[in-house]
Amino acid sequence: MRTAPGKTFTLIALAAALGFTAPAGAQQKPAAGPKTLKMQSSWPASLTLQDNFKFFAERVDKLTGGQLKIDALAAGQVVPAFEVLDATHKKVIDGAHSVTYYWIGKNKAATLFASTPAGPFGMDTMDFMGWVYEGGGLELWWDFYQKELKLNVIAFPILPAGPQAFGWFKRPIKNLADFKGMKCRQTGIVAEVFKRMGMQTVNMPGGEIVPSAQRGVIDCAEWVGGIEDLRLGLPQVWKYHYTPGMHEPSVVGELIINADVWKGLTTQQQEAIRSAATETFMRWWVKWQKQNAEAIEEMRVKYGTQILRTPRDILIAFLKAWDEIAKEESAKNPFFKKVLESQRAYAGKVVPAKRFMFPPYSFAANYYWPETKARAKAEGKKK
Repeated sequence: MRTAPGKTFTLIALAAALGFTAPAGAQQKPAAGPKTLKMQSSWPASLTLQDNFKFFAERVDKLTGGQLKIDALAAGQVVPAFEVLDATHKKVIDGAHSVTYYWIGKNKAATLFASTPAGPFGMDTMDFMGWVYEGGGLELWWDFYQKELKLNVIAFPILPAGPQAFGWFKRPIKNLADFKGMKCRQTGIVAEVFKRMGMQTVNMPGGEIVPSAQRGVIDCAEWVGGIEDLRLGLPQVWKYHYTPGMHEPSVVGELIINADVWKGLTTQQQEAIRSAATETFMRWWVKWQKQNAEAIEEMRVKYGTQILRTPRDILIAFLKAWDEIAKEESAKNPFFKKVLESQRAYAGKVVPAKRFMFPPYSFAANYYWPETKARAKAEGKKK
């Protein structure tokens, strides 16, 4: 029997956390010694995506007073990047740090737990997290792994790696026709959307993008944007960088844990993992946005990157192609339909209300930082 995703401390665990002890003579379990969980990510060691994982490990260590430690390994240290889910299920590793859209080969509903594409339905990252914690999303996430895929794992959101850039190209892209026929690194269901739009796609881990570009195997690539792309070395192989994209406007990565390993933790250790994952989500995200701003400047100044706006017709075409694919998949995949309808219902409440209540980001931004000047600076022009 699994612990429900939203369950908190029991009274016994709460009493222990507050320092209350059992009456004299009461039988108590001896304290367990320190435990280390071996986990691996899908990310190269140099990326800030891996920094997110390491920060989580540090917080778990401190929150448990050293009683629970996470060995946060990078991609390939135990298994290949795209094999961490199965390795966690088989307990080759105790857990993993990845993103669900890597698993669409098992079931295309996987992409919906990464919040892609299109938000969905216009949701930003915080809206999506609202669906996870307030709209039944986490329960569906656990059901997806345990009931649909029959995998012995549980998961939590931990990595807010969005919004993501449209990508890098060897030549300018002015409209939808310009990228038709180009061979581009894309992953997950996004690759299917771009195929429908006329792009040739190749699936590969992040660490293979630069070597493939240098050999001419691919003409373009989407990775993340900002600091991640800079660290991966993409500005050194391509000069044309387009943003934004609608493929991952609010993507969320996951922490996966073997369900038996999870059950073997104390209630307090489980709560430490929940708290550390939530703290990591926010603390890493705000730092990451600053790193992205600095990275964009470095790309432009040091590497001569041309940072350009993605043509609107491409973004609209993407949304239309995604809606077609989502409708087709819903017709043949009941669980996909169930999750998508759950997201639509939640988005139907929060997105229109938030659009009404929140001022457009560009309103005050353009008042203090006029967009024409900002765009000219990003493109390295004088106006």
